[in-house]
Amino acid sequence: MKSKDSTAYITTDSRKPDDNTTSQEESLRLLFNDIFLSYERALFKLAVHLTKDSHVARDIVHDVFMKLWEIRFQLQEIKSVESFLFILTRNKVMDYLRKVSSDTKLKKAIWESMQQLVHEEDNNMENKEFLIQLQRAIDQLPPQRKAVYLMRDEGYSYNEIASELHISRHTVKNQVSAAIKTIRKLIRNFHIL
Repeated sequence: MKSKDSTAYITTDSRKPDDNTTSQEESLRLLFNDIFLSYERALFKLAVHLTKDSHVARDIVHDVFMKLWEIRFQLQEIKSVESFLFILTRNKVMDYLRKVSSDTKLKKAIWESMQQLVHEEDNNMENKEFLIQLQRAIDQLPPQRKAVYLMRDEGYSYNEIASELHISRHTVKNQVSAAIKTIRKLIRNFHIL
């Protein structure tokens, strides 16, 4: 790193920028080039060291010099160009690291949300498949057993089912038990019943 004191170059012209002053523009361009050549490599090394990514470091150094170019008419007000550039680079690196950190958190949150959605969708698919298999198993029951099972499923008591179907309470109990056993056999893949 060159440790040139760039302050001497900055005090060349203290006049306000004027569009008609091409010599001032040319001096600023030469000053900017000199500053760039003096500090670009050191700023790049700093940015690479902090970000661990040469592509990001190049972008940061580019942004630093773009900022310097934008304020070229105020260069004479900067007491130490070197300090200014290193502080600006450090700040840009910190901004980048904050963004990456928040992006990582955001990506993690999105990933977890997506995994939850996939899990819920899998559960919904499994529930739908289960309901389809359950309905098929119920449809395969003999007519009286199916009627008893469906009425029990709707919340009727054994006595109410017996009264409605004109059968004994004991028959209702046996039909429900037989229906459950048959349904379990038909839907072995699901361990819900």
